[in-house]
Amino acid sequence: MHTHTNTAQDTEDFGWQLGSARPGGDSELAVLYLEGELGAGKTTFARGLLRAFGVSGAVRSPTYTLLELYPVGELTLLHVDLYRLRGAEELEPLGLREWARPKCLWLIEWPERGRGGLPPPDLALKFAVGTSGRHSARAGWSNSPGRSATPESEVHSARLERSLKVSGTRKLKSPGQRRRLRSN
Repeated sequence: MHTHTNTAQDTEDFGWQLGSARPGGDSELAVLYLEGELGAGKTTFARGLLRAFGVSGAVRSPTYTLLELYPVGELTLLHVDLYRLRGAEELEPLGLREWARPKCLWLIEWPERGRGGLPPPDLALKFAVGTSGRHSARAGWSNSPGRSATPESEVHSARLERSLKVSGTRKLKSPGQRRRLRSN
C-alpha cells in the first residue's frame, strides 16, 4: 500500500487512522518499524498513532532520550528512536527486553540502527519526502520468520488494510480531519 500526505497534519492523521484500526482486544506484542530519512514524517506519524490510543500530552521525537513510554490503560506504547545508535550492541542499556511482552506496542524509528537486536516488525512503514515536498508512506506487512500469522492477525491485517486504503472518502476521521471539515 502507498499513500501520500500533503501536510504534517495529513501525516499525523494517517498515524491516527492506523492506531484507530487496531482491535481493542488485541493484546499481543506489536512492533512497527518507521523507516525514512530525516524530516520524512516518522515522528509526526507516531504522534497521530499515539493520539489514537489516548495519549494527550506532548509527543516529541525521542532522539535524545532514545525511548519514551506511554502507558494507556493496560497497554504500554514505546516510542523508540535509534538514530544515535551505532549498532545493535547499544540496545541493551535501553531495557527493551522488559517490554517484549503482550500489551506492548513498539514504534521504532531508525530500526536499521538496531538490526540483529530487534524483534521482526509486524508492520514496516517507509517514509520519504517527494520532489513536491509531500510525504509518502509505504506500508508492508512483515513476512518475517519470527512472526506467524494467526486467524486473528489475518483479520486484523485485512481490517487495517481496508481502513487505510486511500479513496475518495475515508471511513475514519481523525481529530485533524474533523477540524478541517468543520472549517470548510
